[in-house]
Amino acid sequence: MKHNSLIILAAGASSRMKKSLNDPKNFKGKALMPLGKGKPPVLTYLLNNAKEAGYQKIILVVGKDAEAFKSFIKNLKGFDEIEIVFATQEIPKDRVKPLGTADALFQTMEQYPELKEEAFTVCNSDNLYSVKALQWLRDEPTPNAFISYDREGLQFPQEKILSFALVVLNEDGYLVAIIEKPTVEASENYKDAQGVLRVSMNLWKLHGKDSYTYLRDCPLHPTRNEKELPNAVLHMVKAGILVKAIPLKEHVPDLTLGEDIEKVEQYLKNK
Repeated sequence: MKHNSLIILAAGASSRMKKSLNDPKNFKGKALMPLGKGKPPVLTYLLNNAKEAGYQKIILVVGKDAEAFKSFIKNLKGFDEIEIVFATQEIPKDRVKPLGTADALFQTMEQYPELKEEAFTVCNSDNLYSVKALQWLRDEPTPNAFISYDREGLQFPQEKILSFALVVLNEDGYLVAIIEKPTVEASENYKDAQGVLRVSMNLWKLHGKDSYTYLRDCPLHPTRNEKELPNAVLHMVKAGILVKAIPLKEHVPDLTLGEDIEKVEQYLKNK
């Protein structure tokens, strides 16, 4: 069955983006950065694509001091037929930054308990996922899945592409492992059955019944010290829960640094 809820993770600190800007004083987060003078921010494009893909409810996960963000969303035009609501990711008292994407999703499920009993899509707020990618995931009948991008379709500098973790699939197309920062030589060992190197851009379909406890109990990453969504999914896989890879070859515009703004703007002009 199709599911109708999309959760967009927008509570991250965006530290790298903020540091890369010449004038970060008015920085309100990557999702609200205008893509050129007088242009709407990337989140507006993502919301439009979600609407076109058929999602009927969008949950935006934000930090506790997000009034400017909420005000912007509430004043958006053209989304009357979609329910847009907010979840708040609280920061633990012993931390300065949020606890990570797995924690953001866990806190969202606590605030919207119906998610514990249904399927939903979850994605980043600073990637411009296509209508096709969102629609394919919404239409996918298996309870847990993700878009598995052909690395050759990504239009990033080679250095950035090589830094992406590779997803490892079994011969039936289900997730087995995620390999962080493999060497060029080692990467050859992780091609799928079609000989393609694949990556995740953090676009997942999950079912609450399968994922809730793994999000709650997700261990901290040993170096980044955050509870990361891919790690929670890997623990699901290790427990025997199947996560299907949906192959797709296309670019996914990304906002990481200030220099990416012009690149995304140019990509949209060329579409």
